[in-house]
Amino acid sequence: MAKYIGLMSGTSMDGVDAVLCDITETSCTTLSAHTIPYSSELLHALNDLCSEGPDELNTLSIADRLVAETFSEVTLALLDKNNLKASDITAIGSHGQTVRHYPNSDVMSAHFSSPSIRGFTCQIGDPNTIAVLTGIDVVADFRRKDIALGGQGAPLVPAFHNAAFASKNKYRALVNIGGIANISLLAPKRNSTPPKGFDTGPGNTLMDQWISLHLNESFDKDGAWAASGQCHSGLLGRLLLDNYFALPPPKSTGREHFNIDWLSNALADYFPSSADLQSDEENNNLAPEDVQATLLTLTGSTIAQEIKNHLPKASDAKLQSEVIVCGGGAFNKALMAYLNNALSDYAVADSYALGIHPQQVEGSAFAWLAHAFINDIPSNVPKVTGASRSTVLGALFKKA
Repeated sequence: MAKYIGLMSGTSMDGVDAVLCDITETSCTTLSAHTIPYSSELLHALNDLCSEGPDELNTLSIADRLVAETFSEVTLALLDKNNLKASDITAIGSHGQTVRHYPNSDVMSAHFSSPSIRGFTCQIGDPNTIAVLTGIDVVADFRRKDIALGGQGAPLVPAFHNAAFASKNKYRALVNIGGIANISLLAPKRNSTPPKGFDTGPGNTLMDQWISLHLNESFDKDGAWAASGQCHSGLLGRLLLDNYFALPPPKSTGREHFNIDWLSNALADYFPSSADLQSDEENNNLAPEDVQATLLTLTGSTIAQEIKNHLPKASDAKLQSEVIVCGGGAFNKALMAYLNNALSDYAVADSYALGIHPQQVEGSAFAWLAHAFINDIPSNVPKVTGASRSTVLGALFKKA
């Protein structure tokens, strides 16, 4: 066995996760994990970098170093927690912090005409700094090789999900609900079928931004605020008109698309044009908790619909297809209740059922991606990302 550490901070930016794994050719065992938050100053800067604004280059470059320092801090804390030395770790796999994701070239530039614009993704957290501060080799920059091959650069976790969690005889979906939700569709191992996967749309990001705006809370604990409201079917229908939901895979998205401005535009567009609003819904006066309930239903319904579209049902209860939920959304009781109800033909559980904490799955994935790089194992799935071929992902940054 070889020990690797995976570093991950997702689109929700709710903390930096470091996950310690023992990895062999046939297994990935999670041993320990540690999480620390970003400083409030850095978190504010990262949120600003997710959309266009002034002083971007200086802010990006400073944040690049500060994110790396935060990633290094959580790594050293994890080593200390487990009485390990840097020399005990084969390599770190660092995802970095995504601040922009435009793989389809659907972005505007003041300097380039439309034919010149290229798709891109941007993750910061300088791996050179991480290697120097931790004394451990770092594998990073996992997404851009896939984009260079014509892919989306996302999602990257299906190869790991398939290696670590595919069932011997059941179909299984791994649903990661972070800021954005993505699914990996895994055939039984006996089928030797490559996994499928894509981003379904918003996960927690809209709910987090809405509750922050109205209650100054960073997230809706247990989904309690959403559960106190009622889904507005008309607004939900308006949100579901977004073209992203009708796109076939491969597809990926991010906060560049699904954000509070997107929601505000939908609210402004929907309510003035409605002739059948109740009196308390006039002039955009829908109760905030009802909007939250609608956003929860948006996340749950888009996940559930894609599961129904792609995951086979089984008449034999023993072979019933399984839906395994990980990420922060696994702790949203209202959302999990929605999924259980909407997916009654499937067995729905969180990733504890597979022996791994829901918040440690993505960190484990990047530990495994570092292992794949070190061992020259292709780790993208062309049918998932749209890349022209499979390839080894990442680049090595040697310790000083």
